[in-house]
Amino acid sequence: MQRRIFTTTAFDRRTFLRRAVGGAAVLAGGVVLPRLAGADNEKLLQSLIEQNQRGDFGQAFDSTLRNVRMPKASLPTLSPATVQSTEQAITHYESIVSLGGWSTVPDGTELRVGYHHASIQALRQRLKHGGDLDVNAGSGDVFDSYVEAAVRRFQARHGVRVDGVVRESTFHALNIPAEVRLNQLRTNLVRLRGFNAKRVQRFVVCNIPAAQIEAIDNGVAVSRHTAVVGKPDRASPEINSRIVEINFNPFWTVPVSLVRRDLIPRMQAEPDYLTRYHIRIYDPRGNELMPSQINWYSEEAVNYRFKQDPGDFNSLGSIRINFPSAHGVYMHDTPDKNLFGEGFRFHSSGCVRIQNVRELVTWLLTGVPGWSRHEIDQAIRSGERKDAKVAPAVPLHWVYITAWVTPDGVVQFRDDIYNKDGLGQYARTQAG
Repeated sequence: MQRRIFTTTAFDRRTFLRRAVGGAAVLAGGVVLPRLAGADNEKLLQSLIEQNQRGDFGQAFDSTLRNVRMPKASLPTLSPATVQSTEQAITHYESIVSLGGWSTVPDGTELRVGYHHASIQALRQRLKHGGDLDVNAGSGDVFDSYVEAAVRRFQARHGVRVDGVVRESTFHALNIPAEVRLNQLRTNLVRLRGFNAKRVQRFVVCNIPAAQIEAIDNGVAVSRHTAVVGKPDRASPEINSRIVEINFNPFWTVPVSLVRRDLIPRMQAEPDYLTRYHIRIYDPRGNELMPSQINWYSEEAVNYRFKQDPGDFNSLGSIRINFPSAHGVYMHDTPDKNLFGEGFRFHSSGCVRIQNVRELVTWLLTGVPGWSRHEIDQAIRSGERKDAKVAPAVPLHWVYITAWVTPDGVVQFRDDIYNKDGLGQYARTQAG
């Protein structure tokens, strides 16, 4: 049974938050986080004030965990410091496991701020174990806004949609046993050590399970980009390469594998699909064919070349980033930008789609004559195919890291989307 409760007590939000962010945090296991410096206090305070108001708590006065420290945004997610922090976290998780781990949170009932439910007591305990809820926060069965803030922090650390509501995907992450998380940290420590052995001063890294891209310059993350990566059955590969060229307003040649798997079934269902999306058909001699000339209920189509014109409809968007790869993959823009807002961003056939791709391309072409941001924008507006060489070529790494610890001590986990960690039943390979 669940009941929703409300409060009508008025609070001055700024006064409350000023006191809250100035306090030290006591986490599970006795780990103490220091008070924020004055300047950091004010930055965090303002970010909390500016947050969207939610639900029936008029000022949402405690809508964000009061103990959260300002992120060190310029630090690369994966770095030598990440290795050290992960080693320390492994020791801490070994201690948690030796004490029996953490208990599960009964699922089946969606939980959100204002609810009163027996499962919330177990939820509080689980959030305390992970350091997301202050150990002194109480143990009642009310989902108050401190619990909501702790859930948001937990969701952010686990790559789950951050909305403060406990539903299927959050229950799944909460109920993965501590010993499984410990093994995940150990597995990924090996990967982290291998990755850091390859680092140079200027490079781009895509962490596939996190669906995130970073541009790194001399130890600083100069930009971060949300990504859309390969589906579980069309996995993005782990690669080490170099970015050598940018195509503006690219053509797209449909790979034979996609002709067979996607295009033929689509044409059977939508005979005008190729025409609507400006995809031309060419025979081996270069002669253009009409869709009506092909038998779409056979394998005939795989003998032809399908080429999509540049434009807003193009599957690659306005930019394609090229690098040598035996897998035939690349990075690119997309017309389906709504996908970047999803929590589960595993939708591609192996290539990587990049949010705010112009920012990344501007950085890649830094110092290349004729390719300032203004000139990049002009090239795209022209609608014509234009190419730019990246000189010198920029190293690129697509990596598979599902567990790591940031240099400021935040333990991060992501779904083992391609089941490479051996999580078995705990691997999540679909949205939920």
